[in-house]
Amino acid sequence: MTLIHALKKRGFLLFFFCSLLLVLLSVLSGAIWINPFQLHEVSGQILFSIRIPRVLASFIIGAGLGCSGAVLQGMLRNPLADPYILGISSGAGLFASFSIAFLSGFGLNFFGDFSTPFYAFIGAIATGLLVGILSIKEGVIRPERLLLAGVGLGFLFSSAIMFVMMLSSNEGMRKTMLWMFGDLSMTDWNLLPYGAFLIIAGLSLALFRAKALNALILGDDIAYSLGFSPTKERIFLLLATGLMTAAAVALGGIIGFIGLLIPHFVRFLFSSDSRILLPFSAFAGGVSLTVADTIGRTLFLPMEIPAGIITALIGAPYFLFLLRKKI
Repeated sequence: MTLIHALKKRGFLLFFFCSLLLVLLSVLSGAIWINPFQLHEVSGQILFSIRIPRVLASFIIGAGLGCSGAVLQGMLRNPLADPYILGISSGAGLFASFSIAFLSGFGLNFFGDFSTPFYAFIGAIATGLLVGILSIKEGVIRPERLLLAGVGLGFLFSSAIMFVMMLSSNEGMRKTMLWMFGDLSMTDWNLLPYGAFLIIAGLSLALFRAKALNALILGDDIAYSLGFSPTKERIFLLLATGLMTAAAVALGGIIGFIGLLIPHFVRFLFSSDSRILLPFSAFAGGVSLTVADTIGRTLFLPMEIPAGIITALIGAPYFLFLLRKKI
């Protein structure tokens, strides 16, 4: 046991060291490589005005999606669950895209810079509630119905987003399309503190219910025997997921598969205990999206590829692999 503990401890340290190195490289990489030891006026402005805010945004968004995926997979006892597949991201995206395409053009964004995040939050919470209602049978939330309801609503909302894009102006359609693809260059840096607050609030709520999540993973009967109400705990966990997903979608658009991939990676390397899984999934999700965004903005210079496309190219094959292996 001592040897295993020592190996795990070294694994933690190696994981954090490599992650921090990747984040540092992301800050310095781009159309212009920045030497941190030879900063001048132009490179300093690029570093502090563009690169660092963008890396912070990608890390915050990825953290919210990674933790949300871990919560949903445990809550539903399904390895294929994540905010994107359950339709929560699409619901937030529909409300936010409507705000971008129409309300801003008519001067109806009453909340100013906070309009898109506000509507995204409403969309995420409304979708979570609707998925929860549709999953209830005989007064109990059924995990399998929850997943199917989310997938169905996700298709519906994605179609509605396309319809909104068709009706919007050329400029509105361009903004909505880039935002829907997870283009982090469109992130409003002024909203970062508020997005971070919502994600930290959702993460804190999820961590507060980590023991209940562990019980739900073992089954509803065991959760009952341990003193937890499965329906009540799923409501709390859906609220936490809604907070994190809404903030992530509002800041960076619809980005899929981070919530699907990262929890599996963390379980394989470290632990399936939710008290460890949730914070590590948040950290690894932040690093992963930061790396994906860096790849997107450096691989085909001077063209940028939205981070959402990079994550989909990696995540979709893995989703099919899990589908074949687990079902």
